Amino acid sequence: AQAASPRTDVRDCSTDPPYLPPTATNSSVQLAALRAAMRAQGIHAYIVPSTDAHMNEYISPRDARLTWLSGFSGSAGTGVVTQNKASLWTDSRYWTQAERQLDCNWELQRTTWIESIGLWILEEVPEGGSIGLDPFLFSIESWNSYSQVLHGSGRTLQPNDTNLVDQVWSDQRPPSPSGEIYSLPEAFTGSRWQEKVTRIRQQMEEHIRHPTALLLSGLEETAWLFNLRGDDIPYNPVFYSYTLLTNSTISLFLDVGRVSMEARESLQGACPGPLCVELRDYAQAGAGLRQYAQGNVSVWLGREFTNYGLYGLIPQEKLLEESYSPVMKTKAVKNSKEQELLRAAHLRDAVAVIQYLLWLEKMVPLGQVDEFSGAQQVDTLRRAQQHNRGPSFQSISASG
Repeated sequence: AQAASPRTDVRDCSTDPPYLPPTATNSSVQLAALRAAMRAQGIHAYIVPSTDAHMNEYISPRDARLTWLSGFSGSAGTGVVTQNKASLWTDSRYWTQAERQLDCNWELQRTTWIESIGLWILEEVPEGGSIGLDPFLFSIESWNSYSQVLHGSGRTLQPNDTNLVDQVWSDQRPPSPSGEIYSLPEAFTGSRWQEKVTRIRQQMEEHIRHPTALLLSGLEETAWLFNLRGDDIPYNPVFYSYTLLTNSTISLFLDVGRVSMEARESLQGACPGPLCVELRDYAQAGAGLRQYAQGNVSVWLGREFTNYGLYGLIPQEKLLEESYSPVMKTKAVKNSKEQELLRAAHLRDAVAVIQYLLWLEKMVPLGQVDEFSGAQQVDTLRRAQQHNRGPSFQSISASG
C-alpha cells in the first residue's frame, strides 16, 4: 500500500474549498449549538478542557466533551470557542493527530500554556466581555492561572452551574457508567480498609493544624482507601466518587445503586459507629461539603486532584491545603504484602511478554505481522494470564 501523501492525510485550510482528510470531524453543528447557548447566557468565550471533575488524564466517553465538540481525541487539550472563532491548544504529541481530526472551523495552537490561551482570549473578547467555564472541570491551579491572566483586563471569568457542552450534547451524550462497584478480594489488598481509615485519622489527629475532615477527590484515593474497584474509565480500575472523612463519620459519594452486595456489607458491617461508611449519591457531594463547611471545621485536601468548584465551597480560613492528600502519600508507600503482589503481577506480565517475543520471532520472518496485529497479540497473551484485568493503557506498538 502506498503511504498517504502529506497532502491527503492532514487538513489544508488554505485552499478553496479547503481539503479535509476522511478522518476529520465536521464540527459545524456542535459549534452552532454551543454558540447559541453562549448567546443565551451572554458569554463571549467558553473554555472546554479535556479532563473531568477528578482531574483524570483518561476519561469516560461521557466526559469527552472536547472530542464531541471538535473531533480531537488526544488525551490533553483545551478548546476555546467565541462567536466567530474556535481554537484548540495541545502539545507536540498531538499536533499531527489534531491536523487529521479537526476541520477548518478550528485553529490549532501548538502550545498548552494557559498564558497563551489567556492572551488569545484577551485579543478575541472585548473589554467587558465574560468568559464562561465549568468550575468543576478545572484544577485549583489552572483556575488561578486563568484569573491571573485576565486580572484587571475588564474581562470576567464566569463560572456556570450548567456545563454548556453537556446542555447542547443533551440526549446524544453517552450514558453514565453502569458497571458494578465491587470489593477487591482480601488476597489482593495490603490491609483492610478499616485499618487504612484508622491510619489516616491518626494523621489528621497528629497534624499541627488538626483538620476535622479530609476531602478526597482523586478516584484512586477512594478506591485504595476502601479496597473498592470499578470500571468507569477505560484502563483504570476506578469509579466516580468523593470521600469526606471526619474523625467520627465517613461519607462516600458515588452511584449507590451500583455498589455490590458484598461491598455494601463490608462498608456497613460496623454501623452505626465511626467505621460505618455512609453511602450517598455522587451528585450530593457539593451540597454535603457545603453543609459541612458551615460548622466550626477545617477541611484537609490535596490540591492536585481537587477541582475548583468543590474547593470554592469551603471558606478560605477553613482550608488546609497541601499538594497531595495524606491518602495519596500513604498509598505511595507499599507495605511488604503490596510489594509481594506487585512483584507477582510483574512476573505474570513478563511471561506474557516473553511469549510475545517468541511469537514475533516466528511470525515476523513469515511477513505475517503488522503493528496492529502485534498489539492485538500481546493483549491476548496478557489477558490469558491469571488475575489479568486488562492493560493499563492501549498497547503502543511500533517497528522499524
